[in-house]
Amino acid sequence: MTASIEFAGVAKRFGAVEIIPDFSLHIEAGEFIVLLGPSGCGKSTLLRMLAGLESVTGGRIVLGGTDVTQLPPGQRGLAMVFQQYALYPHMSVFDNMAFGLRNIGLAAAEVERRVNAAAHMLELDALLQRLPGQLSGGQRQRVAIGRAVVKEPKAFLFDEPLSNLDAKLRNRTRIELARLHKRLGSTMVFVTHDQVEAMTLADRIVVMNGGRIEQVGQPMEIYQKPRTRFVAGFVGSPAMNFLPAERLADEQGLVAVRLADGAVLRTQVRAAGVGSRELCIGVRPEGLKLADSGLVSGSVELIERLGERSLAHVGLGDGTVVVAEVPVQRTLALGDVVRLQPELDQLHVFDADGLAHHAEAAEAVAA
Repeated sequence: MTASIEFAGVAKRFGAVEIIPDFSLHIEAGEFIVLLGPSGCGKSTLLRMLAGLESVTGGRIVLGGTDVTQLPPGQRGLAMVFQQYALYPHMSVFDNMAFGLRNIGLAAAEVERRVNAAAHMLELDALLQRLPGQLSGGQRQRVAIGRAVVKEPKAFLFDEPLSNLDAKLRNRTRIELARLHKRLGSTMVFVTHDQVEAMTLADRIVVMNGGRIEQVGQPMEIYQKPRTRFVAGFVGSPAMNFLPAERLADEQGLVAVRLADGAVLRTQVRAAGVGSRELCIGVRPEGLKLADSGLVSGSVELIERLGERSLAHVGLGDGTVVVAEVPVQRTLALGDVVRLQPELDQLHVFDADGLAHHAEAAEAVAA
């Protein structure tokens, strides 16, 4: 019963304020898509338009080949899980999950079958007669998910469903959602501003900014080859380091730059297609190594010891602070002067328009 979803030139305005100018995206049946972006980027508005809770100013929404742009919510065959649980406090877990099915006149035996099946899947069997007030936050969220599951919808819509949970429950519920998707094989559209949720759950991530798509891709594609500086800075924890740079004469067809402290860096980024003179070099913390003969130097301002790895925040001479991953056995103290060497194959060059140009493999550069 799962269905594909098509946004075709969808736009949304509130009066003169344009929230989403022109949004087009195809979602395959059974795909888990995450809409990722900062608050106010339009991701929840898109989800509400898909659900029929917001009108569409322009464009079309097609569900499983059927244009549903003007259909009321109840006729779209979708199920939505909200940030707030929205459970009926006076009803048992069973009745909360059964309420929507009874409203459409489903036979009692079928209601019981669906509720019991969903409860078993979500490990709620022992809680069916409890009231919401007797449940933990994680259990209540599972009931909200179960209420969606029993509808056997064409697609599931999740609007930041984990944001009210503490870290431990958020991790567990994230795993449960991944398992649920694998069991059901249903189309799922998940909205979040949490890039960890996006990276762990999505088949594809849609990174949004200002109502527009910045990039669509698989999680590691988004991480390793961000299309824009915005994506590079938004995806990844900690974020990518950015170093302002002045372009020098290209060397053997590769971009060469001078950093703010005067250090000269020859990248593995092809010069063709990089038109700007003022550039920015990007490198993630794992691509910035401590080295006695490192290209840049700075003073250690903060050390994060995270168990499996440590992160050093290093202040450079021009005032820029970068984060470098350091071996856990390496002893550092605040104020230590260190040298850092960027891994050339992990460098990214961002032009004046914020577009990314990526390093190529060493063998490709040599060719």
